[in-house]
Amino acid sequence: MDGDLEIIFKHSAFRHGVTEADIRWAFKTVELDELIVGFENKYRLLGFNTKGNLIEVLYNLINDRRINVFHAFPCSDAFIKSLSKQE
Repeated sequence: MDGDLEIIFKHSAFRHGVTEADIRWAFKTVELDELIVGFENKYRLLGFNTKGNLIEVLYNLINDRRINVFHAFPCSDAFIKSLSKQE
């Protein structure tokens, strides 16, 4: 997911200190992008911030080229460990 993608940011996306630049970089360095189980239009993206740390970004699709990012935060060590157990 990159290229001509238009990202709309809700104010809540920045609540945990993740910047717009971090979120944009995460979309360029995607490690995981999935629909969250139990939701029709709520996605989880894991990518790297501008410092190389893994962050989690939650978003909704508006249309094919436009998304709404409403939450972003650094991945916890526990969450990262849980990912390696799923493999």
